[in-house]
Amino acid sequence: MWPACTMNETTTSSFSSKLKDYKELTKFTLSFTVVFTCVICYLLAPNVVSYDWKMIVLLFVAGMLITGSANAINQAVEKDTDAVMKRTASRPVAAGRMSQQEAYTFAFIGGLLGVLMMWHFFNLSSALLSAFSLFLYAYIYTPLKKINSIAVLVGAFPGALPCLIGWVAGQDDFSAGGWILFGIQFIWQFPHFWAIAWVAHQDYSKAGFKLLPADKGPTKFTALQALMYSVLMLPIGILPNYIGLTGHVSMWIVIAANLFMVWQCARLYKYMDVQSARRVMFSSYIYLPIVFLALLADKS
Repeated sequence: MWPACTMNETTTSSFSSKLKDYKELTKFTLSFTVVFTCVICYLLAPNVVSYDWKMIVLLFVAGMLITGSANAINQAVEKDTDAVMKRTASRPVAAGRMSQQEAYTFAFIGGLLGVLMMWHFFNLSSALLSAFSLFLYAYIYTPLKKINSIAVLVGAFPGALPCLIGWVAGQDDFSAGGWILFGIQFIWQFPHFWAIAWVAHQDYSKAGFKLLPADKGPTKFTALQALMYSVLMLPIGILPNYIGLTGHVSMWIVIAANLFMVWQCARLYKYMDVQSARRVMFSSYIYLPIVFLALLADKS
């Protein structure tokens, strides 16, 4: 009996480890956040008048497959650079627990299945937009990070496209509401990502990534750029109310959230330290759920 017990424990442990590796490969928490905004934007579409949980779950699963596919390709491509950075060295491909081929195979199957789900259960436009977003992230943004800091601008497009994908999935058109929601998440990414790049600057520099707007690293120029984009979030944040997509309550919540981001970025500009950058980073993490849930709760 003892050998059987040991074998069962080993099998369970191996399965658990593999599951954990796939969770890291897909960057589950990041993917969840991205797909969360996609689902919220789907529910914000005027054509979606009730919560059909079957469709919500299908959209969530398709989104996780597509986003997970993009992240898997990213980790397969950046295997060597991930290995030299402290924050990414334990990722499954970088650490050697998973082969590049396995990561690419998962990415191909997951991405294809996710896009086909978008086509079958929603519409062709959302499927094509999903495929374009995956391609842009995995094959344009990922290699560009080592060439020029414009990669952050390029990466902001696939980072915000889930909002438009969700809207198109529900509305089956590219109307103003979808572009406004896209714009909110697009602009948000700049102070968010520059704060991350500020905190992890040494690691990124070691890997050869060029992600800050200034060649000399964390500078006043970088902090000023983050502050400028946070200020730009203010007028964009009131547009959902302006076009009648949401009510006045959410508008004031969004304004308050935007002013909080401006304050955090202003602190970064004043103090120019990692602690202030970390405050911007964590503030941006809580910004998205507050803003998008407020918009959904106040849908007109």
